Amino acid sequence: MANPGEETHDHTVYLRALARRYPNPAAVLAELTNLESILTLPKPTVHVVSDVHGEHVKLRQVVNNASGSLRPLLARLFGDRLDAGELDDLLTMLYYPRETYQALPDGEPRRAAVRRFVGHAVTVIRELARRYTLKHVERIVPDPFDATVRELLFGGELAREPAFLDGLIAPFFRHDRDLELVRMVARIVRNLSVGELVVAGDLGDRGPRLDRVIEILEQQPSVAITWGNHDASWMAACLGHPAAIATVVRLSLRYQRLGQLEEGYGISLAPLERLARDVYGDDPASRFEVKGEPAGDPRLLARMHKAIAIIQFKLDGALFRRHPAWELEGRDLLRRIDPATMTVDVDGQRHPLLDDRWPTLTWDDPDALSADEQRCLDELRRGFVASSTLWRQMSFVASHGKMMLRRDRCAIFHGCVPVDADGALLPLVVDGAPRRGKALFDALEVVVQRAFRKRRPDDLDTLYYLWTGPRSPCFGKDRMATFEGHFVADPATHHETKNPYFALLHDAGFCDRILRELGVDDPAGFIVNGHVPVKLDAGETPVKRSGRAVTIDGAFSAAYGDKGFSLVLDATRMYLAQHYHFDGAAAAVATGADIIPTVADLEIYPRPRTVADTERGDELRAEIAALEELIAAFETNLIRPA
Repeated sequence: MANPGEETHDHTVYLRALARRYPNPAAVLAELTNLESILTLPKPTVHVVSDVHGEHVKLRQVVNNASGSLRPLLARLFGDRLDAGELDDLLTMLYYPRETYQALPDGEPRRAAVRRFVGHAVTVIRELARRYTLKHVERIVPDPFDATVRELLFGGELAREPAFLDGLIAPFFRHDRDLELVRMVARIVRNLSVGELVVAGDLGDRGPRLDRVIEILEQQPSVAITWGNHDASWMAACLGHPAAIATVVRLSLRYQRLGQLEEGYGISLAPLERLARDVYGDDPASRFEVKGEPAGDPRLLARMHKAIAIIQFKLDGALFRRHPAWELEGRDLLRRIDPATMTVDVDGQRHPLLDDRWPTLTWDDPDALSADEQRCLDELRRGFVASSTLWRQMSFVASHGKMMLRRDRCAIFHGCVPVDADGALLPLVVDGAPRRGKALFDALEVVVQRAFRKRRPDDLDTLYYLWTGPRSPCFGKDRMATFEGHFVADPATHHETKNPYFALLHDAGFCDRILRELGVDDPAGFIVNGHVPVKLDAGETPVKRSGRAVTIDGAFSAAYGDKGFSLVLDATRMYLAQHYHFDGAAAAVATGADIIPTVADLEIYPRPRTVADTERGDELRAEIAALEELIAAFETNLIRPA
C-alpha cells in the first residue's frame, strides 16, 4: 500500500502533466469558462441508426436531412417567407449542394440562387449555433474561412452595410468558386444539425457498398459506432483471418455485392472464379443461386458461391475444434456427414443432403482444404491484407467503435447481454478469465484494439467468435444455420434460437438490472439495440412492453424491407423517426424527393435537458475538478506557471 507521501508525489506528477496543456492560471481560467458554460447548453442532438447493411444512398439522405428534422426547422424559420416549392428547393440545396447547383441555369440566375441560398443558410446556422459554444461552431467551419463565416453570422447584429456582406462572397463568384461556397455552407448546416451520429452496428453486407457507408461516416464531425457481428467479421477479414475472409466473400456473392470488394477495396475475386471453373465446372450448384437478378453468368456465380461456402465450412470446423471452450464442435457439420448415405447429423437427427457433390472433401479429414482451395484462399488473403482502403476503413471502425455506449440515459449496443432463461449473466472466457455483463464488454474492447495492434491469432479468433458465437453480445443466437439452409430441407433445422435476453426485454425489472450493470442508474433509463429486425408488417413494435427498451433495426436495408429507424435523443424529447425508400440524389434534385419520416415520441421531457444532465456533464465536471486543483497548485507555487 502506497504511503501518503507517494500518493502526493504521484498526484503532483499528474498535475505537472496537465500543466503542459494549461501552462498558467490564465490558460486554466479560459478553459474553466469554456467548460462551465458548456454545462448550461442544451444537450447536443444524438441520432442513432443501426443495421445500415451497406445502404449508403439511404444513409446519406438520413444524415443530410438529420433524420427528417431539418424540414420542420426550416418550415418554422421560413414558413411566412417561402412557399412549399421554395422550401423544397432550399432543402435540396442543403442536402445535395453539388447536384442542385449543377442543375441551375448558368449566369445571373445561378448567382442569384446562390445569394438567396447563402442568406437562408446563414439564418439556419445562426439558429442551430444556439445549441453550441462559438468555439465548437468554429471547429465545424473549414479553415481558413472561419472569419468569413463569423462575419456572415454576425453581420446583422453589427449593422454591417449590405455592400460589406456582398463583398464577403463576391470573390467566390469572380473566381468561379461559388460552388465551393455553397457546399461549405450546406455542410456547416448539416454538421450542426446532428450533434453526434451513432451507428449501433452492422455497417455492411446485404446492401450494395460497405465502403461508401464508411466514407459517409468518415466525413461526419462526431460519429461513434457500437460493433455488430457483421462489423466483427469485416474487421477480422481485414486483419487476414481466413474464416472471416471466406465469410465476407460468401455474403458478397450471395447478395451480389461484388462492387464493394472489387471497386471499393481493390480485391480481385479471380482466384475464386478459377476455383469455381476448375473444380465446380460441371456442378449446377442449384442450392447456391445468388439473390436477385444475376449480373453475370448465373451458373458461374452459383459455383463461386458454393466454392467459398465449402471453404468457410471447413475453416469454421477446424476453428471450432481448436477452441473447445466455445462448445461449438457440434457445429462442425462436415464431420457429421455420412458419405455412404449422404445424410448429415444435426442435433442427433439424420437428414438427407440436398446436394451430393463434394469435389474437394476428403472424408477422413473433411475440414482439410484441398490444394486448389488453399491456393485460392492464400490469394484472397493477400488481397484483403494488401488493401490500403480496407485497412483505413476498418481502422476507423475499430478506433470509433465500442461494444456499448452510454448517451444521456440510454445504453446503446448492437445485440444483447448474454443471459440464461432466468436473466442471470452468462460468462464467456476472454483472456483466460470468465467475463459477464459490462466486464465482458470491456474485455472484448481490449481484444479488438489489441488485434489491430498485434494481430495475435487468438485475438483474431475472438473477433470471429463475435460474428457467430452463441455468447457473443454481437450475435446472441445458438447457431448460424447457413449450412442447413443450403443442404437440409427440414425447415426446423434452419431455426436459430435467440438468447433469452431478447424475450426478457419485455420485463421492466430485467431492463433495470441490465441498465445498472451497464452504468445507467436512472429510473428512466432506456436500452437501445439493433440486430433483430422489427417485423412491422407482422404487427411488431420497436418499443418493448417493458417501456424500457427499444429495437431500432427497422429493416434499413432493401434486402430486409427498405424502411429503418432513427432514434433521436434531443434536448426536449426522445423520439423514433421511421424512414422509407429513397431513390437518391438525382430524384431529390429532379422532383424534390425526400425521406419524410413518421415520427413517434417516446418521451417528452418536463424541461429541456442540458449537457450537465448527461454523461458528458459527468466528464466535464471531472475535468473542472482537475483544473481547479491545477490552478490551486499554481496559486500555492506547488507548480510554477510557464
